[in-house]
Amino acid sequence: MELNYTAADEAFRAEIRTWLNAHLPADLQAKVLGHRRLSKQEFLSWHKTVAAKGWVAPGWPVEWGGTGWTPTQKHIFDEECAGAGTPQIMPFGIAMVGPVIMRFGNEGQKRHYLPRILDGTDWWCQGYSEPGSGSDLASLKTRAERRGDKYIVNGQKTWTTLAQHADMIFCLVRTDPEVKKQEGISFLLINMKSPGITVRPIVTMDEDAEVNEVFFDNVEVPVENLIGEENKGWTYAKYLLGHERTGIARVGGSKRELAFLKSVAAEQQVDGKSLMQDMRFASKVADLEIELMALEMTVLRVVSAESHAAAQGKGGPGPEASLLKVKGTEVQQRLTELMVEAIGPRALPFHVDRFDDPAKGEAIDPLAAYYFNYRKTSIYGGSNEIQKNIMTQMILGL
Repeated sequence: MELNYTAADEAFRAEIRTWLNAHLPADLQAKVLGHRRLSKQEFLSWHKTVAAKGWVAPGWPVEWGGTGWTPTQKHIFDEECAGAGTPQIMPFGIAMVGPVIMRFGNEGQKRHYLPRILDGTDWWCQGYSEPGSGSDLASLKTRAERRGDKYIVNGQKTWTTLAQHADMIFCLVRTDPEVKKQEGISFLLINMKSPGITVRPIVTMDEDAEVNEVFFDNVEVPVENLIGEENKGWTYAKYLLGHERTGIARVGGSKRELAFLKSVAAEQQVDGKSLMQDMRFASKVADLEIELMALEMTVLRVVSAESHAAAQGKGGPGPEASLLKVKGTEVQQRLTELMVEAIGPRALPFHVDRFDDPAKGEAIDPLAAYYFNYRKTSIYGGSNEIQKNIMTQMILGL
């Protein structure tokens, strides 16, 4: 298994880096690198810039607007984007529902939705979790009752990321309450402007409303918005989660944040010395860097295996996606913990209105909010405890 980059890979990396240097706006880059919050328009502006180049969906087939890149090239692209400080391409359309539509949707759904995902016309959100149905997702209660050519949807979703911006939501709904819980679930595409949908923000510890509750009160959804077969939605949901978990590792982003952590620590003075000269703190950073290096090697092994599988017409994430999700999120959380430890008193309570407007008061370091926000990473995409169960069953056979 080859883990070293070839000369062609390095030439590809240089091409990506040159383009990013020419097209990433400096003000947008500064906000990302400074851990500032971005608006919907800023996310969409970068999405459209990358889409115009033809690079916004590198994992898609060429016939639907993909790049035709190998898994290794896609990994290099992700790493270079993270290192440069680009805004995230929202994953809900490109990396989550898009692959489901391509794999399980009909031709009409593909022709309608995929171009709109690609060019940023539709902003998607994910309707999976419910109150009492998070880790045990199959216990969901949101009900879709078929009446002629429509489904009538009633229920509630929660922790719905950026639903306040969304045009569409892909939803797991219960269409048969009489069978085994995994066998009575369907996968619906729902217009967020439909009458009967209410979005209510949840203000979290970082003083942001990134997540929401979404209520469905007799919402009418055309039957043509059903993906695949009725009551087969659990199969499609598992396929989607495999793609989501693979992307959560975010090695490139963690490498960038590790460099940032070192620079922050180098600026802090403890007893007349840089914090990075403090052996106890330096040891923590070194331990984390070793964990990140091991994670990167594991990702490269998975990428190499995917490249070989793709060459044979196979592919798709397996149980190793759970391993990458667990270790990747542990590294991300540890990075934010050490950042807060490094800035010390500057991590005291903050007010979000003072982040980007100096007129409202003394500048406040955003790293405390960043720390709070990253408490979620070990939970979304299936909690790390659930991922360990998956690995136990599918890898160890226990």
